[in-house]
Amino acid sequence: SDLMQKKENKKNEDKNFAHAVISWFPGHMAKTRKQIAEDLKLVDIVVEILDARIPISSQNPDIKQITQNKKKIIVLNKYDLADEKENQKWIEYFKANGIEAVLVNSNTGEGINKAIEKIEEVYNSGKKQYDEKGRIGKSIRVMVLGIPNVGKSSFINRISKKTVATVGNKPGVTRQKQWIRINQNIELLDTPGILWPKFESEEVALHLAFTGTIKEDILQRTEIAYY
Repeated sequence: SDLMQKKENKKNEDKNFAHAVISWFPGHMAKTRKQIAEDLKLVDIVVEILDARIPISSQNPDIKQITQNKKKIIVLNKYDLADEKENQKWIEYFKANGIEAVLVNSNTGEGINKAIEKIEEVYNSGKKQYDEKGRIGKSIRVMVLGIPNVGKSSFINRISKKTVATVGNKPGVTRQKQWIRINQNIELLDTPGILWPKFESEEVALHLAFTGTIKEDILQRTEIAYY
């Protein structure tokens, strides 16, 4: 029947969509992942930028794994595009998992000072450990991580009060490693945006497509709009 044929067509579309998304993993991202793992030895704290609209879908599970032994702060960027009540639920969600989270709008600068306060607060919570390692009087070294298009470069430019990171509406425009001085206490290590080789579900892939993380030359715009 026509109905059965439509269901079959829809099933095939789903399969094609999932395959196209899941198979996307450029070689430079594998290289970046390896570099991040090495650079973690240089830093005290990891600041992970997530999209407030899709905090779980925009959290790279590979990065979550390799940073699990580091002190971490979550920045929920673009919070102005998400529901206020849901934002507060996510703050509580991460807190329940032992991670401080901050709401930030990198375009306007809202939440940036709070993020700086959290970095210093989290560092000071382990200050005794750092002092024992001879880190007395040295800068707090922070690695900033985030998948493409979560606003990582905008966050860095806003927090450093100058344009030091390349910003673009295309995923993956950050190119090379750079240390950025924030104030007399903090310096940031910027890193390229990195996706992961296999998404857990089609729902995650769709969320990333909706928010512009997956390039349009990978998936057709009409397919994304349809979903």
